[in-house]
Amino acid sequence: MNKFNLKELKLESYPLKTFDKIRYNDTDKQLHVNNAVFSTFIETGRNEFVYDPKNKLTSDSTYVIASLSLDYIAEIIWPGTVDIGTAVSDIGNSSFKLLQGVYQNGKVVATAESVVVQVDNQTKRSKPLTEFNKILLSNHSL
Repeated sequence: MNKFNLKELKLESYPLKTFDKIRYNDTDKQLHVNNAVFSTFIETGRNEFVYDPKNKLTSDSTYVIASLSLDYIAEIIWPGTVDIGTAVSDIGNSSFKLLQGVYQNGKVVATAESVVVQVDNQTKRSKPLTEFNKILLSNHSL
């Protein structure tokens, strides 16, 4: 469990922010975004951080999700966009935890916690994070 109440965090609290456009085909008959699409929004925030070439986390590694907990707080309505906040909360030997929030019109609509594991591209096994990566990750914490 984390020390933050994710439902109370404002988008501005997150060190990393991005957005996603809501597509018509993301919706059901009531024009609510389908619950499966929420994880796609979370993925957008995660991937824009992990695979951003400026971060240099990915030179000889990839990253996989070991755990994902997603809380649905409110519906998302089409048309529009969502804002996604991402922060690192814990750093382990070969993994780190991300905290994320999804917002529409300034209101939190979903929160997520995930554990991301660094995997060696050659062996396909977990690989310890370098000190450089640990520092980089810590610079993106709440």
